[in-house]
Amino acid sequence: MALKVELKPSERIIIGNAVVTNGEHRTRLYIEGEAAILREKDILTPETADTPARRIYLAVQLMYLENDIGSMHETYLELTRDIVTAAPSTLPYIDHINELVMSGAFYKALKETKALIAYESELLSNATSGSTRIRADREDHRQPAEA
Repeated sequence: MALKVELKPSERIIIGNAVVTNGEHRTRLYIEGEAAILREKDILTPETADTPARRIYLAVQLMYLENDIGSMHETYLELTRDIVTAAPSTLPYIDHINELVMSGAFYKALKETKALIAYESELLSNATSGSTRIRADREDHRQPAEA
């Protein structure tokens, strides 16, 4: 059974080692056989991998496209150690991603890494709003007491 992919005008997709760019009209592709496939919205570049979780996604993405842990293995391990050290609550995500990577289920690992990215975003959002609240509390304590 073929995989059906619909592309928007000018949308890009990676199929194996090739980047396919759609023309000016919506297109439907039927892909048969085994190949790594990533839609443009799921592709990260070194420039867009601007957080620890996104850098992990990029490493897994490269493993997926090459269908091999290969040269990204050490980098991946270093990135996962760093994020768990900085945010220990990410460990369940990292454990699951590791299981998927080690079993060669790179596409599923990408999906789980997207969940890690969402969790990281939530952590950063909470940290930002929490630090604002803490600053406001400190400023309240510095106000002179009214007589």
